[in-house]
Amino acid sequence: MSENIGKDAIGKVRKYLLPYMFFLYILNFVDRVNVGFAALKMNKDLGMSAEQFGLAAGIFLLAT
Repeated sequence: MSENIGKDAIGKVRKYLLPYMFFLYILNFVDRVNVGFAALKMNKDLGMSAEQFGLAAGIFLLAT
């Protein structure tokens, strides 16, 4: 009986949760790539060095 409950739970996770998590993973990857492209112009506009931008981006990505 308990084996069936475990298999049902794993099946539901595969069906509902994994596609959602995969979508969020792809969205996160696209966001990180865009931050890198934004740095090309943003560093000059804000007067930041590459090290300062890296620190700020790292803090931002850890917070999200």
